[in-house]
Amino acid sequence: MPLSPSRLRDRGFNQCQILAENLAKLWGVPVLTDTLLRESATRSQTELTPGERLSNVAGAFSVPHSAVRALHGEHVVLLDDVITTGATLRACAEALFGAGARTISYMTFGRAPSSGDRLTP
Repeated sequence: MPLSPSRLRDRGFNQCQILAENLAKLWGVPVLTDTLLRESATRSQTELTPGERLSNVAGAFSVPHSAVRALHGEHVVLLDDVITTGATLRACAEALFGAGARTISYMTFGRAPSSGDRLTP
C-alpha cells in the first residue's frame, strides 16, 4: 500500500511495505514497490464515513507505464495493515486491473470495527 511522499516523510516508514517484505521472504515471492503509485495525498480515512472514504481515494492510485508489462496477466496480492470499508484496497485494485493484472487478492492484518458491529461483554 503506497503512502504519499508527505505521509512517508512524516511517519518515516511504510508499515505495509515492512509487512510485505517479511511475508515475501517467507513465501519466496517478490515485493513490487514501484508498480502502484499514490497519485495524490488523501485525507486520513479514520474519521470519514464509508461514502467519504470511497470519494477520498477515488483515482488516488495509478500504475506507471513502466510497470504495465510486469503486471499483465499476473496474480497480485495487495497488503494493507487494517481494513475498514475496503475503499483503499478497491481503489488500488481498480488501478491494477486497469493495467492488466488478472487476479488480485487482499491480505490485511486487522479489521477496524464498523458501525454495525456488536460489542459483547
